[in-house]
Amino acid sequence: LLQLAFTECANILYETIELFKSGAPTKIKQNDIDPVGFYCSGRIEGDEIINWNQTSRELFNFIRAICTPGPQARAFLNKEEMKINKAIEIKNAKSYIGTPGTILIKEKSFFIVKTKDTFIKIIDYNYSKKFKVGDRFEIR
Repeated sequence: LLQLAFTECANILYETIELFKSGAPTKIKQNDIDPVGFYCSGRIEGDEIINWNQTSRELFNFIRAICTPGPQARAFLNKEEMKINKAIEIKNAKSYIGTPGTILIKEKSFFIVKTKDTFIKIIDYNYSKKFKVGDRFEIR
């Protein structure tokens, strides 16, 4: 996975350099893109902690955005930290009311957690303790 990321970055850099060499890039004024601008703060420690009160789509995107080689999403289960590197959004899952952060299904290679709206499948994680269906992640 890391090799793929490096290869993709190298390809983007190469394509950009080729655009400059051919004289193709054109500058665009920020004001033409958005007259107000767009401002973001930097991330700080703790920003990688999962908020299970988000929708499955929001959580999928959050986990995907900070997977390795980034810091990885983190959550706390039974007072122990779990690093979550990859999740799958379950398409067409029905929305229902339940307790976000509850483990609904646990198999050898994955587990499913209730989110604000539906549930999400966690397929790549690092956790040193055992856990079971019904355990709940801390809501922070």
